[in-house]
Amino acid sequence: MGTEIRTFRSMKEMSDSLADQIAQYKNLSEDYSEWLGSLLRTCEETHKNENWVQKSAAMQKNTRGPPKKMADTAQNGKKKDEGKSKKNGSSCWIQSGDILLCSTEQGEAEILFEAIEDINRKIQALDKFKSTLQQLERIGLGKNVNYIVYFKDDAPEKLVLQTKDSTQAIENYKFEAEFTVPAQKH
Repeated sequence: MGTEIRTFRSMKEMSDSLADQIAQYKNLSEDYSEWLGSLLRTCEETHKNENWVQKSAAMQKNTRGPPKKMADTAQNGKKKDEGKSKKNGSSCWIQSGDILLCSTEQGEAEILFEAIEDINRKIQALDKFKSTLQQLERIGLGKNVNYIVYFKDDAPEKLVLQTKDSTQAIENYKFEAEFTVPAQKH
């Protein structure tokens, strides 16, 4: 979704939602990693003498560690590669308006690395937010409170605590009904 504001009625509801989101991102990261691995194995056969294949294979091996190490390694590798491609003009990307175009396996590998890196950053942000929630729960926060969370780039950034009005809450869950039961003859 990108940017959104979501309201949660309880700490458990919010924690469950975060756990689901983390699981989805982890599955997506695994899928992209498998895709990248398959692409690199294919490229090693057809482009084995090209420098980008060897660097990509090394970067992928580094991505198998914890997300933080992977993100740092991938960013460092990316920054070095960006500088070289700009100086040498050896980039596989062509600017077309506001978008970059590429038709090579190198471009496909680059976008997979970037996507995995971005997803892993989001997982880290969600894990940190979940840890913060657990700390808040330990100190007793969570009773009679609504949680309004601001998500930016799918990661929680801000949390507003809103006290529930107990009379309003009771009225919201008030149930009235009339039942008619026919009399039974004996």
